[in-house]
Amino acid sequence: MSENNKVIIYTSSLCSFCYKAKSLLQRKKIVFLEINIDINNNFRSEMIKKTKGKTSVPQIFFGDYHIGGCDELYKLEQENGLEKLS
Repeated sequence: MSENNKVIIYTSSLCSFCYKAKSLLQRKKIVFLEINIDINNNFRSEMIKKTKGKTSVPQIFFGDYHIGGCDELYKLEQENGLEKLS
């Protein structure tokens, strides 16, 4: 996967929506980099900056394209949009 198509998901350890989003990505065999914002406060700050102020998790990116959270990821899946992005 090229850097432009790299999938990044910002997560938190106790977030059920994070587990649900990661599960979908795994089922679709989409490789992703997980960044747990609980581990380092700099990761949280990075996520908030990249999302222009969003503080909820998960926050999902396909390259520079910000998908949003779990609901938006599942909506993309329903519209067969994940195949186009991955």
